[in-house]
Amino acid sequence: MLQVAFAGTFSATLEPPVRARLATPCDVIVGDEIGIVSRLSDVDVLVTLVFTREMGAAAKRLKLVQVPGAGLDRIDRSALPAGASLANVYGHEIGIAEYVLGAMLTLTRGFARIDAALRRGAWESQWGVGAPPPAPWPELAGKTLGILGYGRIGQALARRARAFDMNVCAIRRDVTRSAADALAFLGGPDALDEVLRRADYLAITLSLNDSTRGLLGGHELSLMKPTAVLVNVARAEIVDEDALYRALADKRLAGAALDVWYRYPQAAGPTLPARQPFHELANVLMTPHVSGWTEGMLEARATLIAENIPRTARGEPPLNLIR
Repeated sequence: MLQVAFAGTFSATLEPPVRARLATPCDVIVGDEIGIVSRLSDVDVLVTLVFTREMGAAAKRLKLVQVPGAGLDRIDRSALPAGASLANVYGHEIGIAEYVLGAMLTLTRGFARIDAALRRGAWESQWGVGAPPPAPWPELAGKTLGILGYGRIGQALARRARAFDMNVCAIRRDVTRSAADALAFLGGPDALDEVLRRADYLAITLSLNDSTRGLLGGHELSLMKPTAVLVNVARAEIVDEDALYRALADKRLAGAALDVWYRYPQAAGPTLPARQPFHELANVLMTPHVSGWTEGMLEARATLIAENIPRTARGEPPLNLIR
C-alpha cells in the first residue's frame, strides 16, 4: 500500500481535505519537518514545503516530493533521490490578487486609522465639526500598477487592476511567455528601473531565487515615487529589510503592505516577523502570510495533490511536474 507523509504545519492543514478526496487506499502519516525524517524510509509520497539532505538520505523508496505551494526556495533539488519526481501546486492566484487590491485600497484610504478614530468618536472626514476636512483620497483609476513577476499571480492581478481602470506595467524573466495585451508596458528584468519609476503601486509577485534575492535595495527603492505604495506577497527576502524599513520610516515611500516576512514562528507564542520594528510604523499594513489562504486555494490544492497520489501509484508523471 502506498505510504503518504505530510511534513510541516502547512502541509498538515491539507491532510484532511486531501484524504477526503482520495479513492486510492493509502497509509497516511503526519509530522513536523524534523521528526518526519526518521519515518521516511517507507514513504512513497512526501507532501512538504521543505526538502533537505537529511530527508533525501532517509527516503529509500520516495517516488514523489509534492510541494503544497508554488514556491520551491526551500527545496534542495540536489538532495532528491534518483527517480523521485518533484511537483508543486498553484490555486492561490485569485486570492492573492484580491488581497493586493484590498491592501492598496486599505493603505490609500487609511481604513485602519479612520476606523480607530471613529470608534473614539473622532470624525476624520468632511462631516467633522470644528476642524478642516482631510485631503481627499486619491483614486486607483488612472494610477499605474507595477507588477514584478508576470506569472499566474501577476496576470490575475493585472486583470483585476484593469477593471479598476489602472495602467499596468510588468516585468518577467521571459517576456515571450506572456501576451502584452492591455498592458501599458511589459519588459524583461533589464526594465526593472523603468517600472519602479512609473509605479504608483508596486506588487511583488516574483519567486525567490539567486537572481531575485535582494533585488530591491536602497538604490532601487530610491527610484520609486515618494507617494508610491509597495505590496509584497512573494518572499520577504526579495526586498532588503533594512533598506525597506528606512524608506518607510523616512517617508521616502508612502506605505507598504507586507504579507511575507523575514522571520517566522519556530515555536508557540508571540514572534515579531522582522528584526526591524515595522510594527511601529503607521504606514505599514502587516498580515501574517495569509494573502492566498482562501477557500478556492485549499480546494484547488487538495484536489491536485489528491490526483497526484494515485498517479504516482500508477507510475504516471504528476501534474505540475518540475523534474
